[in-house]
Amino acid sequence: MGAQRMLGACRLQQVDTTPVWFMRQAGRCFQEYRDLREKYDILTIAKTPELSADVTLLPVDQLGVDAAVMFADIMLPLDGMGIPFHIEPETGPIIEDPIRTEAQIDAIRVIDAVEATPFLFDAIRIIRERLGDRSALVGFSGSPFTLACYMIEGKPSRTYDKAKGLMLSRPELWHRLMEKTTEVVIRYLREQIVTGVEVVQIFDSWVGVLSPQQYQSFVTPYLSRIFSAIRDTGVPSIHFGTGNASLIDLMNAVGPDIMSFDWRVDLDAAWAQIGYDKGVQGNLDPVLLLAPWEAIQDGVRDVLRRAQGRPGHIFNLGHGVLPETNPDDLKRIVDLVHEDGRK
Repeated sequence: MGAQRMLGACRLQQVDTTPVWFMRQAGRCFQEYRDLREKYDILTIAKTPELSADVTLLPVDQLGVDAAVMFADIMLPLDGMGIPFHIEPETGPIIEDPIRTEAQIDAIRVIDAVEATPFLFDAIRIIRERLGDRSALVGFSGSPFTLACYMIEGKPSRTYDKAKGLMLSRPELWHRLMEKTTEVVIRYLREQIVTGVEVVQIFDSWVGVLSPQQYQSFVTPYLSRIFSAIRDTGVPSIHFGTGNASLIDLMNAVGPDIMSFDWRVDLDAAWAQIGYDKGVQGNLDPVLLLAPWEAIQDGVRDVLRRAQGRPGHIFNLGHGVLPETNPDDLKRIVDLVHEDGRK
């Protein structure tokens, strides 16, 4: 039921009610996940198929969401590329030897996705067997730009000045890095699709640091290639960014089926801007979920009002679920969206 609803909305079909899921729904706000984290670190969970499957299915079982998103990390492909990393709690991904030289870029490997991350595909098979048609399975990848930002900076940043500095001062190195990373992402996503994911989302989390001209010169060719490769599979694609209001038209032009908006834009205005031949996802502010239920309810209904019941709206947050969020409120949101979003 939920899978049909989610996939129908992705294809702009009339469905019984608005589908809903939440980015970062698999984990942090659930006590069961916190208990698991006392035993295992994030990468151990992501790289252990049974554990990854358990966490992926947790919000489906407890919230009734219409999509299950793989419990993974956008950095997982870097292992296969020959770029070691680890994740520090409260900080994020850390690369001890950041990629900043021609020799380092030349040394990056592009290998078969199954060889690079076999555990992920094992997890997909387990999840599909256990999931049935309750929810659609969403696979994902970081965009080449966002992955390049981490590779060059070596850690999360507010400005990504080192990444942008290399991009602007050594464009030939930038394009060489993007060529390799794009091929890795295409192989990674296509293998996810072959194995069983039903929707894919590209996370361009840090794209908001770019100007429109920079995006067009240094990102557009690579995202266009990725979305073209996904389109050939027939699986719907979602493009997500944050702080990217000035880039909406350019991000839409690279070819996703659905644009996912953060809370910094009004959903109705953004949808009108890209055209109603595209689906939209979003866009409740995740911080609102820390407010009293009356405020959350008003925010949910405002998003639904702006969507106006058009085919192609997937209710979601404008970014990920915050750890402090009460899972009971997430369940109430799912129920409210399903009730008020009935066609």
